[in-house]
Amino acid sequence: MDVLHERCAGLDISKKDAKACVRTPSTKHRGSFTTQTTTWGATTNAVLALRDHLLAAEVTLVVIEATSDYWKPFYYLMAEELNVILVNARQVKNLPGRKTDVSDAAWLAQLGAHGLVRASFVPPQPIRELRDLTRARTQMTRERGQIVQRLEKLLEDTGIKLAAVASDIMGVSGRAMLEALIDGERDPQILAEMAKSKLRNKIPELTEALTGRFREHHAFLVRLHLDHYDQLTTAVQRLDERIEEAMVPFRLALDLLDTIPGINQATAEVIIAETGGDMARFASAKHLASWAGVCPGHHESAGRTKNTKVRPGNPYLKGALGLAAFGAVRTKDTYLQARYKRLTARRGPLKALVAVEHSIITAIWHMLTDNVPYRELGSSYFRQRDPERAARRAITALNQLGYTVTLNPIESAA
Repeated sequence: MDVLHERCAGLDISKKDAKACVRTPSTKHRGSFTTQTTTWGATTNAVLALRDHLLAAEVTLVVIEATSDYWKPFYYLMAEELNVILVNARQVKNLPGRKTDVSDAAWLAQLGAHGLVRASFVPPQPIRELRDLTRARTQMTRERGQIVQRLEKLLEDTGIKLAAVASDIMGVSGRAMLEALIDGERDPQILAEMAKSKLRNKIPELTEALTGRFREHHAFLVRLHLDHYDQLTTAVQRLDERIEEAMVPFRLALDLLDTIPGINQATAEVIIAETGGDMARFASAKHLASWAGVCPGHHESAGRTKNTKVRPGNPYLKGALGLAAFGAVRTKDTYLQARYKRLTARRGPLKALVAVEHSIITAIWHMLTDNVPYRELGSSYFRQRDPERAARRAITALNQLGYTVTLNPIESAA
């Protein structure tokens, strides 16, 4: 095979150290290569020493396998002076039964020398910082949801069924009732009277649901959960402010994404943070959809397709697209809702939802590439695209109900 990099290095990284294999031309046999593997620490000074070692070896490419977050200090320090690429571990698997850290480093160096590896997308520092902010907000938001679930389980232990009547126990009404329970109020009627707005229509149901055995033990735990919930809420608000400042350079992209049904500001911020907002990094919309993990996989052998599950992609981006798809399919008179309904009958709701996610990410690529807003095709798009097929389907449905149909075209007004 052709050798693209005569001097190449492969790094197999762990939490404490890294195995570095340097592949260079042999001085004894022309056309052959020698490898030298050394072990280096993972501290900053050790990484800088490794960088000097690779510079002295005059390597033209350094291949690093993406292992957890341990690759970050190596990549960030070396990329300043060396040609470093980060590769997906799924694409550089070594032979089973012969896997060691040393052999993995040699394998990475050999693949890099022949150009058999593809670099993963590592965004620049401003985007990395933006990712840290949006991912921290996503994680804290999930933790808040988990706290609400713990509260519901705790109330079940007391026999109080507040969550069965109130859709949000952390709303104004639910929070007031929980605070009163902590303060020692046990009368279900008094607790039910704390309901606000539309929830007051359910006072009889609330009175029944708030009857239980709430003890001091439960009050202590509820107070603990509520304080934790408030701390996370404050942290999320601080992150929102920080993210809004970091999003100033991407204001145009945010405004464009906001025109897509189902996408709000928080979802748009996650999409920009994960993709970098620069669609030039992706050759086409299909490449972006594949990277995001919202397109069918391919597993064909002997002419048979064995598996078409979506490939694993960016989990944060997939989560944001999932929220956007849920919102889009509930927006009336839209193309995305019509597409979801059209596919649900044949493919099921889960596959139809992934198809909507694929449509959204495809639209995002074109919108950010051409700097144009979302163009709504309307819920009647599929009927207008093939009116004869739509008419045949309608006639078939009526025939199955026992009707005979005669079509008379409506004459257009002169």
